Amino acid sequence: MKRIMFVCHGNICRSPMAEFVLKDLVKKAGKESEFLIESSAVSAEEIWGDVGNPVYRPVQALLAARGISCEGKRATQLQREDGEKYDAFYCMDESNLRRAKSILGAKNGAKCHKLLSLLGSSADVADPWYTRDFERSYREIYAACKALIDE
Repeated sequence: MKRIMFVCHGNICRSPMAEFVLKDLVKKAGKESEFLIESSAVSAEEIWGDVGNPVYRPVQALLAARGISCEGKRATQLQREDGEKYDAFYCMDESNLRRAKSILGAKNGAKCHKLLSLLGSSADVADPWYTRDFERSYREIYAACKALIDE
């Protein structure tokens, strides 16, 4: 089983988008039993007490328009012990990559990669929180997730 964690800053936009896009691709490919797919944040900004915020509404709408539900998903923070639970951590940008490696420590930091490295790129996934271009982020994430499942 391939165990994958997607990581972004707050776990309300890019990383849950990647989580649910890949889950949808895996389901359509009939490979659900071959993958464990989750997402988390490098910060606790979207987590209040023990409860994380839901996926950002524009992301929910974008996914729903493609027949993908992210119902029930709440922001969670990446923890050091996640390093033992997952085979790979795909981070949305350089800042997320540095912070994920710091959280996971030297032993598991090598499992961290930028998501677009799956496409041979060193670029960051555009952050729709700032760009407001959710479609661009979706296209980038979809292409990388498609490459991951085709791998």
